[in-house]
Amino acid sequence: MADADSDSEKKKSVGWRIAFQRHVDGLERAKDGSTRVPVRRRVKAMRGIIRSNAVMFEDIEEDPEKFFEAHRMLARRSGELGPGTWIRFTVQFNLCCGTVVALGEERHRMRLRMMQKRGELGCFCLTERLAGVNSGLVVNTRATYDEKSKRFVIDSGGDGGTKNWISQGLVADVGVVVADLIVKGKSYGPHAFLVQLRDGFARSLAPGVTMGDMGVKTTGNDLDNAWIRFDGFSVPHDTLLSKYGGVDPDTGEYVRKKEGVRTMDMIGQRLFTGRIAVAQAALVFARRLFDDTKRYSDKKKCTMRGKSPLLSDVPQLKALYNEGYSTLDRLDAYVKSCEEDLNECLRSKRIPQAVLVQAIAVAKIKSVEASIDLCFRLKQEVGSYALMGGTGFDNMDFLQCCKFAEGDSRILSQKLARDCFGAFKRNDAKSPTGVRSEIELELCQRIDAVVEDAHGSNLGKIESWDCAWREVYQLAEVICERVMHERNFARARSKL
Repeated sequence: MADADSDSEKKKSVGWRIAFQRHVDGLERAKDGSTRVPVRRRVKAMRGIIRSNAVMFEDIEEDPEKFFEAHRMLARRSGELGPGTWIRFTVQFNLCCGTVVALGEERHRMRLRMMQKRGELGCFCLTERLAGVNSGLVVNTRATYDEKSKRFVIDSGGDGGTKNWISQGLVADVGVVVADLIVKGKSYGPHAFLVQLRDGFARSLAPGVTMGDMGVKTTGNDLDNAWIRFDGFSVPHDTLLSKYGGVDPDTGEYVRKKEGVRTMDMIGQRLFTGRIAVAQAALVFARRLFDDTKRYSDKKKCTMRGKSPLLSDVPQLKALYNEGYSTLDRLDAYVKSCEEDLNECLRSKRIPQAVLVQAIAVAKIKSVEASIDLCFRLKQEVGSYALMGGTGFDNMDFLQCCKFAEGDSRILSQKLARDCFGAFKRNDAKSPTGVRSEIELELCQRIDAVVEDAHGSNLGKIESWDCAWREVYQLAEVICERVMHERNFARARSKL
């Protein structure tokens, strides 16, 4: 019986991969060899992926391995297609629908299933012109509950609250809008709403919603990026994703449904899954670029090279290949261990503990920065080949997208350093994100000295911290290397 169950699982696993790969392979390149495929064709392709049911919106919780593997499968074509399709996919399945899975009740999941059946597109409205991920998930957009109508009124509150860089926003049927929830004049912090942005038939924008294009980009122009503004946008009571907190329609009071869990913490869950997906995408892109370039250089003959006439035998390029593959292997193993631990949290609906949150931040920082460094150095060693369209080098701005997606790498580095320095100042030796080595202690002491000197010069808290920016990023890098070493060592030891 067990063998039969195992065979069934294998067939199921193979089946979805074949179906999904068919869609991945069917993604077309522009006829001129560029990535300038019209948005409408990418939109049609994404609707087809959704309706195929190869990957389900609820897989992020029920089958996270499939969720991450689908991201990797798409990332393998990013060198050819650019970042647009991969970003469109992760916005749909992670940020938009994943947030509904994390925060929604059964009625919201039923809405997801209907969206999948219809092939409806979604977007995730978090970042704003003056707030968003880089400011600690702060939002200026407000959702005020109107007791009389039992509806929420969403308002951007001026130009600064306008949502921006909303991927897939111009074509989305629905959106998850993150707004500060106001009930009876009191703020309850950021909450998420699943709203209908367009009429399903006329495709006209809902009253109170205006949007426009962010403009031409250096890459990924097959992906629409929108600014979206809400002015008195009235939405029904049941649009609030209320699994952990909502408004009682009878009393008009805010009700916290699970103590110890903030809605914002669960919105943050999507950043954790996103950071793993982004880290893996950067590594997949870099490895594909190295593989394709090496195939070229293995055949490219150079004159006056003696007994080693191939470009791949040039010492600096040969050394870079060795270093690159070794680095990518190390990072792949590390990110995989983070994914496995996060998958357990997703299945059990648990928020990752501080140690795993830190490890995931490290995965994102190190994977993206290493990929950027390796690919840029590779570009310098292969001559005019790197100037040719279709080699993958023309889409290296995919890595730039990875750098600022799901938490800018600089911001994450700052957080690693702040957490460590904060524990140092509190003399908290037990903090899971505190000082763990002599060099970390030394850097914290140096930061402390710089900050104290700045305070003595009447600088503010932020300005004083900025004065130590070199030491801050040095501390973050030391923490990254230490966390990676500890996790990879523990993983190797567990296999003995």
